[in-house]
Amino acid sequence: MDSDIRDYKHFTIQHQLTNRVRIITPVLKDDPERGYILEILLKKRPEISVVRSVFGIGSVVVEFDSSRLPKKNLLIMLDAVLGNIAQKQPTVKNNKKKQFEGPVQDIDLAVEGMSCASCALLIEMVLNRDERVKTASVNFATQTVNVQGQLSKADVVHQIEKLGYSALMVDTLSQRKKLIEKEHHRIDAARRRFVWAGLLTIPVVGVAMAMNTSRWAHWLQFALTTQVVFGTGSQFFGKAYRLAKQRAANMDTLIALGVGSAYGYSVPSLFRQRGHVYFEAAAAIITFVLLGRYLEERAKGKAGEAIRKLVDLQPQTATLLKDGQEIVVDVDEVLVGDWVLVRPGERIPTDGKVVFGLSTVDEAMVTGESMPVVKNIGDAVIGGCVNGNGVLHVETTAVGMDTVLAGIVHMVDQAQATKLPIQKQVDKISAVFVPSVMAISAATLFGWMLAGAPFAFAFGNAITVLLIACPCALGLATPAAIMVGTGQAAKKGVYIRNGESLEVASHLNAIVFDKTGTITEGRPKVSEVFNLSGFDDAVLVTLAASAEHGSEHFLGKAIVEFARQKNIELRECSYFYSETGRGIRAEVDGYKLLLGNQDWLRSQNTDISKLELAADRFAEQGKTPVFMAINGEAAAIFAIADNPRPEAAAAIMRLHELGIKTLMVTGDTEKTAYYIADRVGIADVVANAKPDEKLRIIQQLQSEGFRVGMIGDGINDAPALAAANVGFAIGSGTDVAIESADLTLVQGDISKVTETIELSAFTIRVIKQNLFWAFGYNTIAIPVAAWGKLNPMIASAAMALSSVSVIVNSLRLNK
Repeated sequence: MDSDIRDYKHFTIQHQLTNRVRIITPVLKDDPERGYILEILLKKRPEISVVRSVFGIGSVVVEFDSSRLPKKNLLIMLDAVLGNIAQKQPTVKNNKKKQFEGPVQDIDLAVEGMSCASCALLIEMVLNRDERVKTASVNFATQTVNVQGQLSKADVVHQIEKLGYSALMVDTLSQRKKLIEKEHHRIDAARRRFVWAGLLTIPVVGVAMAMNTSRWAHWLQFALTTQVVFGTGSQFFGKAYRLAKQRAANMDTLIALGVGSAYGYSVPSLFRQRGHVYFEAAAAIITFVLLGRYLEERAKGKAGEAIRKLVDLQPQTATLLKDGQEIVVDVDEVLVGDWVLVRPGERIPTDGKVVFGLSTVDEAMVTGESMPVVKNIGDAVIGGCVNGNGVLHVETTAVGMDTVLAGIVHMVDQAQATKLPIQKQVDKISAVFVPSVMAISAATLFGWMLAGAPFAFAFGNAITVLLIACPCALGLATPAAIMVGTGQAAKKGVYIRNGESLEVASHLNAIVFDKTGTITEGRPKVSEVFNLSGFDDAVLVTLAASAEHGSEHFLGKAIVEFARQKNIELRECSYFYSETGRGIRAEVDGYKLLLGNQDWLRSQNTDISKLELAADRFAEQGKTPVFMAINGEAAAIFAIADNPRPEAAAAIMRLHELGIKTLMVTGDTEKTAYYIADRVGIADVVANAKPDEKLRIIQQLQSEGFRVGMIGDGINDAPALAAANVGFAIGSGTDVAIESADLTLVQGDISKVTETIELSAFTIRVIKQNLFWAFGYNTIAIPVAAWGKLNPMIASAAMALSSVSVIVNSLRLNK
């Protein structure tokens, strides 16, 4: 081991070679999510080729290009990144019933065959009974299941298939696209089933309405109804039987009981040639339910339109370059390190870097940049973006679910699958709904018979109770609205990590802004260098940029970019320490360097009085001064300018119109902060704020009764973003900030915050309307049916349309 490598705070080195290092860190043992964040951060560095983590023992193996990233710099960077990740609170919640030791897998699958919300509740209940499952959540609207536990994907598939449903993989966007194609086939199949049942049912109902009591008419009804019940309606009986074996029931059980009772009572009456027949009720029930299912499938298809558009961005195939040949393969067959050919006008199949060619790429999908970006050798490209007029050879750096586009889709998936607190209460009601309806139906039958009513009348009322009840409307009320709402947010460039934040956003009454990269454009540039040192400017810039090379801070990156523009070659940094929100300490070529704000240099006992006059001048111009000291002596100031975003002033004015309090809390100097705040219309400013002070301000506002939103983009914003009621991260910001936030503004447009708050309020309004309708419908319809005031056919039609009405109401969010 190198003798000059310091002791690292957050890991120990277990093994190292020139281009490979293995470390052991306790940071990953607490929460595997931290490991995922670390992998994301490392894989985005072009110098790093492989990252392998074993969360259970806290092991991380990194393979890298030492000619582009010196080993010492990598280790310093690892220590700084792990330090920031360690501040992130574990997301795994304690489970009082089940104790888990070791890693917990996160499994996502698509589920086929769910016909109503009670199907989703059944699957969820069965999975949660398994001792190996920590949590299981099934979403009927999105037809997905998420399981966290210590069982394999095959085990989850087996559990679901045992209940009579199908579980399908959604590990790649290509698999998602195939599922979407299946959805189109499912809608077509639902339409065909309804049309066929309708054609057979029309004559059956016609005979009943004509009051034709001749024997041949009843036999015609029997022949046609039998085809409807055991043909197009066989799915209801099959599912009801499988559920009965599991001692469970759902909406299919109610339909099977209702139809089976009507048909089963009518057949003996037909053969005895006496008594009433209910063939028209049995056939009409099946037809109306199939109509409802078809309309529901169509409506759900429209609700999922946003995520389909995202998935469609990735092409199905890629042109692989191997041994001088072009081979067209499925995009799932492309591996990291493969070279792919991207012709003019084609979509880039997966994330990578350009190894040959020159072109422009339209990245509006991810960055919101309206202008195409020039891509040369060495530049990174994002899968799903459209190539311009040039030919590119791209080396793949990420595939499958590791790509940027897949990450965005996964984020939207997570948001759509989230259950709001109100939905959890609805689930409890829905879980006992079907058994309760069956009990009410039985009570209706015996109650009317005890009252002296004819059996046929009592029996008809009991069937009507079974058919009028609709747990689907209850189950769809919340997820349908969340699905459409989060999809609309995605169209606007706002990706929501969880649906709960969509609910909370509607109640925000205070917004705290960071300055750099949030209110400003986040493209800071060094406009001037004030040099007091004995070094010439080139040497000074070389030392500063070499020290800042490992920094994630915007101002540090601006200095590095300034050096690159001057074609200055960076040196190896032998020591690096970063204090978030204040500055860095580093050693380059034997020089001990300090870079940061004035508080940072003062805390290091550095006299900066000779620099303060120039710093004030820069601050009055709205420029941020970055102080530099060499070997303990004040050396220079880098004046860094960053203009306000064009939409910032209008966005903040709109927040004020909504009665929302705004504050700017920044680590920048007071004069610079007030200069920017004045230009965008913010009156309350806190300058020179450290990360812990930003966190304290959030907590103080919350203690005063405010519901607080925080908008930021840097590592120093992460604690405040996590503590806020809703955290908004700027999409161009650091990964730690994005991971800490609830919502990501992909295009960096802060006017989207106002739109998100308004969309949130609309979504909650729609959810309340849906729940009012669903509860109101069942509360009124079931007693009316039990009282004998409804015909079974009308009941089945009302039941079929009730869940459709909930989805149609949710689709108003698209407008």
